[in-house]
Amino acid sequence: MSSRANRHIQSMTAQHAKVLTGTIFRIKKYALHDGPGIRTTVFFKGCPLNCWWCHNPEGLKPEPETMGGPVRAETAGTQTIGKAVTVDELLAEIDKDVIFYDESGGGVTFSGGEPLLQAAFLEALIEACKTRDLHTTLDTTGYAPPEIFSAVAAKSDLIFYDLKIMDNEQHVKFTGVSNELILNNLINVAGSGKPIHIRFPLIPGMTDSPDNVHDMAQFVKSLVSIEQVDLLPFHRTAEGKYQRLGADNRMGGVSPPSDEQVQRIKRELETYGFCVTVGG
Repeated sequence: MSSRANRHIQSMTAQHAKVLTGTIFRIKKYALHDGPGIRTTVFFKGCPLNCWWCHNPEGLKPEPETMGGPVRAETAGTQTIGKAVTVDELLAEIDKDVIFYDESGGGVTFSGGEPLLQAAFLEALIEACKTRDLHTTLDTTGYAPPEIFSAVAAKSDLIFYDLKIMDNEQHVKFTGVSNELILNNLINVAGSGKPIHIRFPLIPGMTDSPDNVHDMAQFVKSLVSIEQVDLLPFHRTAEGKYQRLGADNRMGGVSPPSDEQVQRIKRELETYGFCVTVGG
């Protein structure tokens, strides 16, 4: 485990005993691909992984940071990414969209970054959502201490679980951390019967090899309870974010997988009995 990842794990544990405020970098309203129905997706800042293909590089660092260059096509300047919020402040935003949740069977999705990096804050939010009868989805890398992961997962209604690379050496190379903790947490939560969607990023030269696709499918199939796999093809929409953050884009020049390749892998995963969606 890298020193950076170890610091993140220690931070997760410490957060469980701290005051219930958190740092987020985006609230996405009217989200249609982050769980059932119409949803509000809250993006937590900070992630223990450092995936080469990360589409939200502004969510990697746990603290607020400055993004330079154009904020929108029609504006210029700098933007502070990340702000501290209390549970009550965030709930006030979530409550504004309750009518959409009620009409569509939607709810709230907690994403990132890695929301479990701020576990106490996240757990308090989920509990507050439960008192409002709001459906909650946890979108996670699964990289968290087992006791923290289990506690939060048990209170979530649905889990979106990232599964990237099965070979541990390759996982360390392309994400910065071992996959041992991730796989063990997935085994445990699947055994609990919790509804889970596997989120599989299709990244050229990293996750899309026949061996990795086969090994991932075999592993997920062994868990029995998981029926859906969301195939997430690589795209280049984050390139501008890397430029404005002054960060190294290790995927510069890499082309997205072809529609033919995406459909071929989709059909392959369907032979294992999974319901497979593309995008999301």
